[in-house]
Amino acid sequence: MNKNTKIILNYLLGAVLFTWLAYSIYTQLLHQPDLSASLRKMATTLQSKGVVALVLVLIGMFLNWGLEARKWQMLIRPLQEMSFLRAFSAVLTGVSFSVNTPNRIGEYGGRVLYIRNNQSKLKAIAATAVGSFSQLIITIIFGLSGLIFYINKFPLVAENGYFAPHFWEKILVGVLLVICALVLLLYFRLQIILAIFEKIPMLRKARVFVQIIVRYSAGDLERLLVLSALRYMVFSAQYLILLDTLGVEMLWWQGFLMNAVIYLIMALVPTIAIAELGLRGKVSLYFMGLLSSNSPAIIAATVGIWLINLILPAVLGSVLLLGIKVFKEK
Repeated sequence: MNKNTKIILNYLLGAVLFTWLAYSIYTQLLHQPDLSASLRKMATTLQSKGVVALVLVLIGMFLNWGLEARKWQMLIRPLQEMSFLRAFSAVLTGVSFSVNTPNRIGEYGGRVLYIRNNQSKLKAIAATAVGSFSQLIITIIFGLSGLIFYINKFPLVAENGYFAPHFWEKILVGVLLVICALVLLLYFRLQIILAIFEKIPMLRKARVFVQIIVRYSAGDLERLLVLSALRYMVFSAQYLILLDTLGVEMLWWQGFLMNAVIYLIMALVPTIAIAELGLRGKVSLYFMGLLSSNSPAIIAATVGIWLINLILPAVLGSVLLLGIKVFKEK
């Protein structure tokens, strides 16, 4: 492929990807249930209470994805040095790719566009998976804490003569504790994954692309967990701020724990990001509805956090696509 062809394809492909993502986001927004009503409620509330809460939530969005960018910057350091600004751009581009893919797997494809060496792109996918794994662990840990609160405050089943009180609740918590322990063990023993690739013939050729995961020290993995926990705190605080601003009255710590159950469910249920608002709204309405009867405000806060933490970064990421060189000079 000659240089002129690469130049044309770079500009053309970037424009095509931007158009496709922008159109996809726009059309899906038009079909989201309760969107217009939620936006009207948020606008009315902001007019009466000011914009301080909205500014805080918007700052939280940049902090949220900034922490994710810092994680990715650390993860790909064995492959290439990358500035924080470029890592942040890669993360936003990944968000724009993820909105139309199940469980946001398109995020990997968006990020690797910023890797210079084509041979390192698949390795970067393995590195990104480690970052996602660390975030999942934090989601499970907090989700387990929230679930313990939930099943103690709201028993799952009525008592009967066949089982001891809270029997099923104890079984559920026990199973989740075992899963949490196994996930943590695997996280700090990532070489197990490499061993699986080496032992399975059909995966053996691909082991070179996952070898990067054993290059992270225990200290690196611990720092990733800390960053993931900080990020979790940020987007949880964003949601609680919106709930409070929109008039949902609840104890903040109970709201945090119940929200942790919502995040756990959303992490475990396969969804497409752009279409997950309906499910997120139903799950949020059920669990937050146990703490407050202000259903319209709960839905409005859910829509608001979805727009600010997912759709806005996706739009910014799609714009950044216009400046990406998909085909390198060499």
